[in-house]
Amino acid sequence: MGQGLLRKLAARDDVEIRVIVGRDAEHVRPILDELRLLQSTFRSSFDSLLTDPSIHSIWLTNPNSFHGPQALAAMKAGKHVFCEKPAATNYADFCAQIDVQQKNPQLISYVNYILYFDPLEQRLRQMIAGSAFGAVTQIQVNYRNQMNITGPKAWKLSKAMMGDAFGMAINHALSVMVLAMASQAKPTSVFATSAPAKVKPFEAEPIWTIQLTFDNGATGVCLGNIESSNGYDAYHNITGTAGAFVFDPGHAQAQKVRYWSQRDTSGKWIWPLDKARCAAEGIDALAWPANTSTPDSADIIHHQTAACVDHFLECIRLGKQSPLSFVGAGPIGEIGWAAQISAATKQPVSLPLDRAVAMDFFSHQATG
Repeated sequence: MGQGLLRKLAARDDVEIRVIVGRDAEHVRPILDELRLLQSTFRSSFDSLLTDPSIHSIWLTNPNSFHGPQALAAMKAGKHVFCEKPAATNYADFCAQIDVQQKNPQLISYVNYILYFDPLEQRLRQMIAGSAFGAVTQIQVNYRNQMNITGPKAWKLSKAMMGDAFGMAINHALSVMVLAMASQAKPTSVFATSAPAKVKPFEAEPIWTIQLTFDNGATGVCLGNIESSNGYDAYHNITGTAGAFVFDPGHAQAQKVRYWSQRDTSGKWIWPLDKARCAAEGIDALAWPANTSTPDSADIIHHQTAACVDHFLECIRLGKQSPLSFVGAGPIGEIGWAAQISAATKQPVSLPLDRAVAMDFFSHQATG
């Protein structure tokens, strides 16, 4: 992901890449050569960035456990921060990020829930906000996919490095669900169950079922499994009082998405990506544009990398916080923390989290 972001940054004429930090110079050298960057651009010390006045923003794309401490250090040094998800693998760091940003609103932060920019997800948010399905009563978004843990990616097996399964991938589904519902409702409680690894030696439990209750009475469900080997599953199913929506990436291109709406389709199911079918049924106007991409794989580098780069830099230019700042994305991350408490206690957990209670839970968990 770091290399994917670097390529997008290097293609811009309003950005200068000053420093790339890593542990292995040989690993970094090929990308430096590709982008025609000086070998002196590489450094092995992150701390050297903090006192360099020529550096305005820091982009964190390293293993998850570094995100929290390095983001806090960067903000305290007056730098804008682009952070891969999760924002932190330590609850105290997660809370501190929110506090530091609130005290320093001039610093722009962003947590890379990249599906925010996917055209399908954008359209879905607009449809829900416009009451195309009426009041949403049930929503399901899955994330089931086998994580790549070969070679140097074996760090993903370690709970100390990876955090929890949410940090690796399942929070993509949670982000889609919470952002889709944002125009109608907020989550008020979490009930979660988890299961240990069945196939790969993950230290953190990779299999989760998460149920959200929203303040309008709606229910959300996320089925997550990061060791699943049966293809990529980002299934969406939304039911409302006046319509429904289904997205299943396992189907052929034209059949991946279907929906009905009393307002828009006269209550009839339609397949908006099937232009031929729409034409045959006389509903050409309801066919979606060809660029309405869908998240069909876990290869997030090729999803909407350019869009998230553009978004963060535009936020800096305008001095405006992103909806996915540490504060804005806080409710998404909080679901992951609440789910861990719920799975351990076998009880639903209210949102927003009681910080003191959650801090006590995670401090005891860390000490065994």
